[in-house]
Amino acid sequence: MEKKNIKKSVVAEAEQIQLAIQMIKLGARLQLLEAQTSLSRERLIKLYKELKGVSPPKGMLPFSTDWFLTWQPNIHSSIFMNIYNYLVEHADVKDITAIIKAYSLYLQQIGHDSDDEPVLSMTRAWTLVRFIESKMLKMHTCSCCGGKFVVNAYDLNQNYHCNLCHIPSRAGKTKKSKEMAYKMVTVAA
Repeated sequence: MEKKNIKKSVVAEAEQIQLAIQMIKLGARLQLLEAQTSLSRERLIKLYKELKGVSPPKGMLPFSTDWFLTWQPNIHSSIFMNIYNYLVEHADVKDITAIIKAYSLYLQQIGHDSDDEPVLSMTRAWTLVRFIESKMLKMHTCSCCGGKFVVNAYDLNQNYHCNLCHIPSRAGKTKKSKEMAYKMVTVAA
């Protein structure tokens, strides 16, 4: 009987390690790993270093809903949440497993290149789900295109127009987009 309990704990620990490995490969921060696994901080740091070759980044997790409401992050957050909600409703997955699967599908949908950092990180995706579960953010249908988008739960959202139907005047005018435009011009020349 005693050996059976030891075997179960070894299997449970192996499952926790596998979960941590999946999340690290998707770019999860240490705080997320600590919150979702039962592994010690020291073990997670060693695992992170072994997989990434560097120490995990330091600093606080995102704690404001504002980031999810700005132009480009809102579009990416909405893509992720629509995938996540579909998996929860139709694929019978939940909790961190649903977040991992939805985030992996999100990366596929945006055509994520391993050289570039995606707009929505794994840690922000996890935070977004927590904000929606705590009713700080919610999904709302655009009155123009009919898509569902992340909005502030406390804003008046009647006749809501999404960031794709009502593109802000400064949208796409970042340093990165200017660099891409410059590269396109030099390649064409």
